[in-house]
Amino acid sequence: MTRIVCQFSCGAASAVATKLALAQYSGTHDVQIINAFLKQEHKVNRRFLADCESWLARPVTVLRDEKYGASTVQVFRRERFMKGPNGAPCSRLLKRKLLDAWKQPGDIMVFGYTAEEEDRLDDFRERNPDRPVIAPLIDRGLSKSDCKAMVERAGLVPPLMYRLGYDNANCIGCVKGGEGYWRAIAQDFPEEFEELCQVQDEIGEGAYLFRDRKTGIRYSLRDLPPGPVRRNEALPSCSFFCDMAEQEYAA
Repeated sequence: MTRIVCQFSCGAASAVATKLALAQYSGTHDVQIINAFLKQEHKVNRRFLADCESWLARPVTVLRDEKYGASTVQVFRRERFMKGPNGAPCSRLLKRKLLDAWKQPGDIMVFGYTAEEEDRLDDFRERNPDRPVIAPLIDRGLSKSDCKAMVERAGLVPPLMYRLGYDNANCIGCVKGGEGYWRAIAQDFPEEFEELCQVQDEIGEGAYLFRDRKTGIRYSLRDLPPGPVRRNEALPSCSFFCDMAEQEYAA
């Protein structure tokens, strides 16, 4: 039986995508749910995972990296950089590599890309024409805000990062964030911010995330200039598409 593999990231989008995939394929396919444990995610994410297991009525298989202790900080220290032209080493080593090792030939992957991320799905399919994927949120026009609202309407308490106003339930201090995001992390999570500053102190300029647009000089998190703190709206709204999708798994 073909496996449908849902990548659950402890976020609202992947939770709703998994719920929809179960509703559509559980009777005809072997639906598996997998998660990559990350040490730097907020501990509340594990509570959200447990709550989602009850909502989904299925266990989540949690995979955990051993080489780096599932720690993004250890990846940065040992690989000697934090983000490069091809992305972040933490995503590649603690998520993609781990999940790729677990997959089997013929697996169909379920991605939690939302309606505003259709270009990411197109890019993946163009780069990986031999890897079948399903994107139930894009198929149904569901946005990230829709998914957050659907999770709340299901009676689940969203991950704390959402409730603080962040866009994702990522690691605390995601290297993909911009300056405004990092100013928010410095305010909300000073200990985690300082730990990453220390990593940059150890590695040097090769780990700096930002560059001065005028001079071209790279600078560290410690030298982050004053500016606006950017957090997304904490109170999600829900569009008409939510009702359409909820009817599928409520039937």
